Amino acid sequence: MDFEITFLIIIEIIGTIAFAISGIRLAASKRFDWFGAYTVGLVTAIGGGTVRDVLLDIPVFWMQTWWYLAVTGIAFVIVVLFRKILVRRTKTLLVFDTIGLALFVVIGIQKTLAVGYPMWVAIVMGMITGSFGGVVRDILINDEPLFFRKDIYATACIAGGIVYWAILLCGGSDILQQSCCAATVILLRFFAVKYEWALPQMKHDNE
Repeated sequence: MDFEITFLIIIEIIGTIAFAISGIRLAASKRFDWFGAYTVGLVTAIGGGTVRDVLLDIPVFWMQTWWYLAVTGIAFVIVVLFRKILVRRTKTLLVFDTIGLALFVVIGIQKTLAVGYPMWVAIVMGMITGSFGGVVRDILINDEPLFFRKDIYATACIAGGIVYWAILLCGGSDILQQSCCAATVILLRFFAVKYEWALPQMKHDNE
């Protein structure tokens, strides 16, 4: 049990850093000042989890410990030190955003199941945890949110949740469920970008 808890904590730390870097990196590309960039990174990292906890009616996670603010600060320092690599190369956004997305889907599912909700609710909360911080990030930097584009984004979260559920039904271990869920999200996102997979777009009647 201690190992599983440690594994979840590691996932949460890595996910927080990855999402914070994706937010700070985008803010830097828009020439935000340091405080603005840190704020965007923080909102990216905690936005989805905040909505999840409010909907589940449980204490908001980042209000229980200071380390989310500190981890975002570490992410900020990383972007400042390695800005030439992280800001100028467009693929870095995909990497960090996808890692954060995948790991936060896992965290969202785990926390929802832990308070007694059924699996279908956990999948929805996994999607919210993974994607909503990115929605707020994109709104703050005045970009169209990835969540609402044709990209395979929220769909990847749902697919990861379904894989988690399938392994749970087959009796797989918690770590196997979490690992396969995250891997599904990551692989779908990368393949979707590489091969330009997309959902059908809504069209006007005259198109």
